[in-house]
Amino acid sequence: MTLAPADAPTGLPRPYQSYTYAYPHKTAYRPLAPRPALRDLWAGESRQALSLYLHIPFCEIRCGFCNLFTRIGAPDDLTGRYLDALRRQAIAMREALGDEETPRFANAAFGGGTPTFLEAAELERLCDIAEQEMGADLRAIPLSVEASPATATADRLAVLVERGTTRLSLGVQTFVEEESRAAVRPQRRSEVEAALARIREAAVPVLNIDLIYGIDGQTAASWRQSLDAALAWRPEEIYLYPLYIRPLTGLGRHSDARTADLEWDEQRLRLYRQGRDRLLEQGYEQVSMRMFRRTDAPPQGPDDYACQTDGMIGLGCGARSYTSTLHYSFDYAVSMREIRGIIDDYTATEDFSRALHGRRVDEDEARRRHLLQSLLQAEGLPMADYRRRFGSEPYEDFPAEIGALDARGWLAGGQEERLRLSAEGLAHSDAIGPEFFSPAVRDAMAAYERK
Repeated sequence: MTLAPADAPTGLPRPYQSYTYAYPHKTAYRPLAPRPALRDLWAGESRQALSLYLHIPFCEIRCGFCNLFTRIGAPDDLTGRYLDALRRQAIAMREALGDEETPRFANAAFGGGTPTFLEAAELERLCDIAEQEMGADLRAIPLSVEASPATATADRLAVLVERGTTRLSLGVQTFVEEESRAAVRPQRRSEVEAALARIREAAVPVLNIDLIYGIDGQTAASWRQSLDAALAWRPEEIYLYPLYIRPLTGLGRHSDARTADLEWDEQRLRLYRQGRDRLLEQGYEQVSMRMFRRTDAPPQGPDDYACQTDGMIGLGCGARSYTSTLHYSFDYAVSMREIRGIIDDYTATEDFSRALHGRRVDEDEARRRHLLQSLLQAEGLPMADYRRRFGSEPYEDFPAEIGALDARGWLAGGQEERLRLSAEGLAHSDAIGPEFFSPAVRDAMAAYERK
């Protein structure tokens, strides 16, 4: 995750700087010394609306645009050993929560990587860990699972539906095979369509399709082709993601890299607006810059952001957990070599009773996180919620940042009860997020040594 040069020639910040899906970002985490016991971290934390996330760091291929924590393949029964370690971690986490207040899970998700890289019997094991070790009733809460076309097989889907999956997110990215090759994601459209047919036949209540704009060679016409191919399946949700990997755009051919980046910014904004407008006219509502939901889709609980106040329990070496005062995880890497080493260390771990890497969240950081996790949603930040939690007003805590948004026309009218972005503000969400990062988080991210 990099913060792009601050300003375009217009004086506005460049629109694509970073996706603020969580704050603080993992590149701001550091090894914890001393390593706090999970029992102490969770003492006094509410257990009434927890989120549960299980991370599976395996994929059949690694797409050219991917910087997620995942590895290609799993030799020598690595998936089995990983699930063994995941179970040990779940037992340690459940013991740390104690029995004074029974944990109640509001939602659950399996992410990655590609959770459906696991075979059907292994997916049964994964569900058993969530239910038997953590106590989450998967059939009674929203359960979201990520999948790829190649791994969305009938036997895997049958397990997921039987165990309570309410939402399946399929990483399609593009229906145009030339664009798939440009993104180093070899897939045939016929395979994608077959996977979508299997998902619809399995009757998962909510289907989400991920699409990417800004791929090298993508045009307005080819983007429309992907949008319409997705819409033909009437998915309950569609996510539109901007591409962030500059080498894949082919813009390196320019002699002036800054000019190339600015042209790419303009291209992505055009494609974003085209996609947004197409989905809105087809009966979808905009939930965030990326997320669009069919207006008649069943509700799924919290959308594409972590709850501002409730706890998150992440299991797996790529997952993160949140308490009110500490965000923590295992070590973070992007390179395949480093990821393989972290996974190997994880599978060999016997004692999961302590947090290893993380970042403390003080009152100022909690304010920033709460504001970001709400403001970057289309419905915005209810002023009363912020006032109730912090005893102050957002305008008092962040006058310069909010003033800048207002001056650019990025705030919607009528801000007395709800601080909300305008349509153009939503389009620039990836510029707005970094402007609210604290100086300490910025410094930590800048000092992070990538590996």
